[in-house]
Amino acid sequence: MLPSMKTLSGKEAVQVGAFCSTILIMMVSAASAADGTTAAKPDENRLLLAKVWDESIDPTGWWISEKYDGIRVQWTGKALLTRGGNKVHAPEYFLAELPPDIELDGELWMGRGRFEETVSTVRRETPDDRWREVKYMVFDAPKFKGTFEERMKYLRSLLPTNAKHVNRVPQTRCSGVEHLIARQNRVVADGGEGLMIRKPESEYVPGRSATLLKVKPSNDAEATVIAHKPGNGRYAGMMGSIRVKTEDGREFSIGTGFSMDERKNPPAIGTAVTYRYRGLTKKGLPRFPSFLRVRRD
Repeated sequence: MLPSMKTLSGKEAVQVGAFCSTILIMMVSAASAADGTTAAKPDENRLLLAKVWDESIDPTGWWISEKYDGIRVQWTGKALLTRGGNKVHAPEYFLAELPPDIELDGELWMGRGRFEETVSTVRRETPDDRWREVKYMVFDAPKFKGTFEERMKYLRSLLPTNAKHVNRVPQTRCSGVEHLIARQNRVVADGGEGLMIRKPESEYVPGRSATLLKVKPSNDAEATVIAHKPGNGRYAGMMGSIRVKTEDGREFSIGTGFSMDERKNPPAIGTAVTYRYRGLTKKGLPRFPSFLRVRRD
């Protein structure tokens, strides 16, 4: 039991106060860990990230799945966290379908063409009834040691087929380029974004990997805003273009794809954005880059 502060000298009172503050901080940290708010935050170095498929790569034997236009989220076994490490405040009935103490990798998704609605729903600190339409599309188990096929078998045994909100992503063997392109065209025609393909017998290795490729009508990638360029003419007084830098150090400008509201309130410097492009120039820069959206995580 601590003595009354009135019986202590000034120096002793300061020491006791510091001790109590330390204990309080430890208690708060322990409580946060218990509810998952500090649980193993994911970042760009802990998740397997895709490169872009091109026709020089034979996809025969690879695994095909739909590319869901949602929010990439990792289940740590205690909490749902975005790529940036932000906690997703899902309702209890949603979390109840997730296995405790087992990490999963997937996408929160409300359906084709509903990306903005998904973002609006998932970013709320107080979940609302729209969460009943959200699904967690699980495509991998990061901590399970084994090939992709072994990880898929593990997920089949782990996740029930009758769950309302947590679904395992279907995978189909690719029989060749014609099969891949036909499947892509069908998904896009139905309002989907594109496809993902996985190299057979590949392991889950964090970071950008050639074992996971995205297949889309136009390529997309991410970069960080480093500057704004003022607009001219109809864009006078607004942003004309943004200067961005990719993770490998390439710099270029993006001047199309913005709404008028986005030109009036451009993405802040330091913001990660997604852009579309069609191939690369001889200098290795994106050809016809067009702004798609701010990366929200």
